[in-house]
Amino acid sequence: MKLMIGSAIFAVAMTVTLNSNAQAPAGSTGECKDGTFTSAESKRGACAGHGGVKIWNATAAPAKDAVATKATATAKTPATAAAPATAATVAPAAAATKSAATAMPTTAAAGGGTGKVWVNAKSKVYHCPTDKWYGKTKEGEYMTEAAAKAAGNHADHGKACS
Repeated sequence: MKLMIGSAIFAVAMTVTLNSNAQAPAGSTGECKDGTFTSAESKRGACAGHGGVKIWNATAAPAKDAVATKATATAKTPATAAAPATAATVAPAAAATKSAATAMPTTAAAGGGTGKVWVNAKSKVYHCPTDKWYGKTKEGEYMTEAAAKAAGNHADHGKACS
């Protein structure tokens, strides 16, 4: 009799455990003690405010790496050879496209030269040719330092170019 009760309790416990793992959303890396799921890349701080980590799977690839790999693979293969996209891959891919479109340029914009400064249109700050941000902010234009000052712009950190 005790064996049957023990077996029944074990079976119920296994069913609850298997069902909670089966309901984990795609891309989740762990389950918090309050029953919510996380897709954090590391266990540290993954369930902050949720009572801590209950189960850490960490088998899912980090979202940004998976999206970058998928975007690279799609760009190199013809559209007819690409695997059909699932809802789980479409949403992160859209987010990656949006963040890539709003990323800061890594190369200077064309048109700069001797005697020109780069004026950031949003911040009204101008950058000298030796500055890190010369020609690299999202919105701006090249002009002479005198024209930049006349238009109400100011030097980066108060350091004039000349």
